[in-house]
Amino acid sequence: MNQKDQPRYQYTQSLKSDFSDELINTHILRPTAGLFVRILYPTRVTPNQVTIAAIVVGAFAALFYAIGDSLSTFLAGILVTIKDLLDSADGQLARAKDLYSRRGRFIDSIGDFVVDVLIFGAITLALSRSEFSLQTIILGVAGLLGITLRVSYHVFYHVSYLHVENLYQINRLLEDIREEDLRSDPAALRLQRIFLLIYAWQDRLMCRIDAWSRSPFKHLAAPTQQERDRLWYSDRIGLRLSGFLGFGTELALVTVCSLLNKLELYLWLNLSLMNIIWILTVLYRRLILAPTLAKA
Repeated sequence: MNQKDQPRYQYTQSLKSDFSDELINTHILRPTAGLFVRILYPTRVTPNQVTIAAIVVGAFAALFYAIGDSLSTFLAGILVTIKDLLDSADGQLARAKDLYSRRGRFIDSIGDFVVDVLIFGAITLALSRSEFSLQTIILGVAGLLGITLRVSYHVFYHVSYLHVENLYQINRLLEDIREEDLRSDPAALRLQRIFLLIYAWQDRLMCRIDAWSRSPFKHLAAPTQQERDRLWYSDRIGLRLSGFLGFGTELALVTVCSLLNKLELYLWLNLSLMNIIWILTVLYRRLILAPTLAKA
């Protein structure tokens, strides 16, 4: 398709859903990324190239964190935000141009994990350089594990909502290797195997947490299973609460603490505040939403 035949870029068509997305994405990151996508839309730049650019920027952020001085930490925080904007832009560009690909889906998720490992490793290194302690190592490892699991929790409910509302079916709720995958792009299959090593156990954990959360509601004879899923996964309060655990919000906290040169404070907030929000979100579904739906 040449540029003349290409339909005009429309911001709304580049979004999955505002209803289940993070507030920071809806009001700040996606509109800002949309300006970038508008520039890229008529060009030959592909979503996968934007994803690679996000990974590279994230790696440079880690490099600046590892340097450890206040200016480098400040610049690292800026790069984390740029990485987050590019992370939004790649998906928006893919939806705007209708260029979905399994390969791109796996590159994005694997790249996010790699960048997280680099950034938390660099932050831990920087803090250990001034005062090495076991506490710092534990905080760094717990921070990486925490952000990984919380984002997986957010993604589980975000994708579940999109599925029950038939809004977006590209990402599978549970990724597994199927016959169609074995017959498709070999590179995508290799990436899928790497993806499963990183995320399969997390997806199974989120399914178990979800099953426990909805157990007071799931045994009802009516409404139908499809209707029960829609009531459960489309609950606005539940989606808003889990939205505070997505990458946009998580990385915004990293950025703020980096600009203030308070990396140790960030690790403590990661361990305390963010996990408290996660626990409250799980308890909301178990103790409030499930009993409420069971009585409806």
